[in-house]
Amino acid sequence: METNKPQTKKKWFLPLVFSVLLSCLLIFVSILVSSNSSWQLYGTRVKTEVPRFVESKLKVSTASGNSVPRIAYLISGSMGDGESLKRTLKALYHPRNQYAVHLDLEASAEERLDLANFVRNEPLFAKLGNVRMIVKANLVTYRGPTMVTNTLHAAAILLEESGDWDWFINLSASDYPLVTQDDMLHTFSSIPRNLNFIEHTSDIGWKEQQRARPVIIDPGLYSLHKSDVFWASEKRDVPSQYKLFTGSAWMMLSRQFVEYCLWGWDNLPRIVLMYYANFLSSPEGYFHTVICNAEEFRNTTVNHDLHFISWDNPPKQHPHFLTANDYQRMVDSNAPFARKFGRNETVLDKIDTELLGRNADGFVPGTWFSQTNPNRTFPNHVLKNITRLKPGPGAERLRRLINGLLSAEDFHANQCS
Repeated sequence: METNKPQTKKKWFLPLVFSVLLSCLLIFVSILVSSNSSWQLYGTRVKTEVPRFVESKLKVSTASGNSVPRIAYLISGSMGDGESLKRTLKALYHPRNQYAVHLDLEASAEERLDLANFVRNEPLFAKLGNVRMIVKANLVTYRGPTMVTNTLHAAAILLEESGDWDWFINLSASDYPLVTQDDMLHTFSSIPRNLNFIEHTSDIGWKEQQRARPVIIDPGLYSLHKSDVFWASEKRDVPSQYKLFTGSAWMMLSRQFVEYCLWGWDNLPRIVLMYYANFLSSPEGYFHTVICNAEEFRNTTVNHDLHFISWDNPPKQHPHFLTANDYQRMVDSNAPFARKFGRNETVLDKIDTELLGRNADGFVPGTWFSQTNPNRTFPNHVLKNITRLKPGPGAERLRRLINGLLSAEDFHANQCS
């Protein structure tokens, strides 16, 4: 019995050693594979993560897939413009759109409070939540950069609070629509969402000596009281890093371009903004210069501001006030907006009656709204019919304008030229 013990031990010892070695090998391979897998996942995670606070291009919003677009409006005014702003807002209102209204610091606290109460107490605005007032008012002067900064401020609010929209339009209380919002949304449903309607030219002419080379300081950047700009004694050279463009201060910008101006991932919008901080009438040049010097946006421009405006020849600082004598020219222009209207101008009543179908103090009728219904808020009806449109003759006029612009032989030649 004793002589067989070593042989028995040999029989189980060798398989044991072999199994231990095999187990160690399997564990080592398992650890190695797990480590490689974890590294690959980590590497993938780093590649796909959006960088922050670095000079890398951020992810830009893609155009919405909705068949009917949404428009974000800024409607701004100054002292005494409160009632005109309310009227323009109602003439522009559609439950699908988003709105920001602003009365600058020159308006009294009472006038701004009255506008805030109007927005807060209108049942339809309260129900849908698509109208907001910029309560922390800015001081805005047209001749300095404060109108640009106010526009960027409103655009940032609309991006932050208003969800999905496709275009941004800046208007003043002295603007007024010549077509209904059903006409607008219907016509722009078939337009590429990356287009930017911005009147512009690189031929700045006399503006080089009178606006680009002088250095001005806008008191609106630091003062609570509006006053004219200050002029520095020295003049400066025009930029060599980018080319200057000029044009209309009124525009319709794509969401993608607005995001670019706010994020500025290649720093161009900030550099240009600093230059235009000392530029006379910077609203007529800032966005134009940015878009035409940005490689990815310069071919998205349509050289038109979508306005009918009556100017002197040569143009002066401000256009003519429009009256009933200009009515037919406004209609024939096929433009969706016109300016500049005086407060309580009688031609506005004619536009309401003949072009918009709007009653006094009412909304513009459409599928979402009927003037014959005594219930002015229609919350359930509005929510059910928010995408149903009822285009009228204004849609045909606007279609002719847009098709003419996009099919013109010199369309591409007019882009940032």
